[in-house]
Amino acid sequence: MGPLAGVRIVEMSGIGPGPFCGMLLADMGADVIRVDRLAAADLGFDIEIRYDIMNRSKRAIAVDIKSPQGVETVKNLVAKADILIEGFRPGVMERLGLGPEVCLAINPRLVFGRMTGFGQDGPMKNLAGHDINYIAVAGALHAIGHKDGPPLPPLNLVGDFGGGALYLAMGVLAALNEARTSGKGQVVDAAMIDGVASLMAMIIGFRQSGMWQNERGMNPVDGGAPYYTTYKTRDGKYMAVGAIEKRFYAELLAKLGLDPKALPDQDDRTRWDELRAHFTLTFASKTRDEWEAIFANGDACVSPILDMDECPTHPLSMARGMYTTVEGVVGPSPAPRFSRTKSKIMGPPVDARKDTRGALQAWGFSDDEISTLAAAKAIAS
Repeated sequence: MGPLAGVRIVEMSGIGPGPFCGMLLADMGADVIRVDRLAAADLGFDIEIRYDIMNRSKRAIAVDIKSPQGVETVKNLVAKADILIEGFRPGVMERLGLGPEVCLAINPRLVFGRMTGFGQDGPMKNLAGHDINYIAVAGALHAIGHKDGPPLPPLNLVGDFGGGALYLAMGVLAALNEARTSGKGQVVDAAMIDGVASLMAMIIGFRQSGMWQNERGMNPVDGGAPYYTTYKTRDGKYMAVGAIEKRFYAELLAKLGLDPKALPDQDDRTRWDELRAHFTLTFASKTRDEWEAIFANGDACVSPILDMDECPTHPLSMARGMYTTVEGVVGPSPAPRFSRTKSKIMGPPVDARKDTRGALQAWGFSDDEISTLAAAKAIAS
């Protein structure tokens, strides 16, 4: 069993970072029960349930959380839970009658994890937003993009999953650890803007020290440096280069077959464009596979850029078991890895309408209780 075996978590259904946080905890052995709205017990977007990888390893129930019986059902789950996680706008849980004060009165040891984009307070707390908005106001988006070009959204990895889900997971586990000593739960406020600002710690320090320029594409690790960027190969694919340190950079030049004496100095920013031109021409002379073979052994920090279809069958992925196939759907294996209490994918995503009875039974509800709730149309029948 995983390291969180025995931990019970109620996840109020949502999209994006909330379910991802629940997946991480479920893969590590927590018993996560997802609470879907009865009127819309689906994924929130139009794909088959089996492809909703972030909802794997969980139980699920469909509940009318606007009915008294539905709210009471969730309260009964809260009484049995160690953690609750929700990603609604501020005030929604309170309006449902399931806010922190109510839930902590039911279960004083409960860790109440809340995730929002702009925070539980502040002038923007009630605004709608997505990852791109949160990383915009937290300073990350401005720093990402090509020289003389617009800021480029880095998928929705930085705000939703990095600054949101991962910080929520860290926060609720820290609070759970403390609750086991104090006997008292608490509220964890995981705002994505806070998490993104935290992720920017190194860059913020660099900026104030004078070693980071505000202009995009002018810095060592933002694609501005010719030794930390991407290059197109002869077959139209790409290689990633990250040869920052002197010894790695020296090996890069050696394997590219370039004479360092004939090139601009690595740290001469005024000639970075010239140096980049040399690298561009050289990488364009061979295919990606040829360059991968050349750089396979050594410390030049050069790697092939794989697409999502290529990753699962790459030798590294195969050797590490980085991907797992569940009922025909390929997904990432649980991470991180534990030497003794190994994580495991407990099953594919489930349809809340079909799983409701079994999930409630597993959490201690009697058949009579479940039948009464179904008859009242408070849960899926």
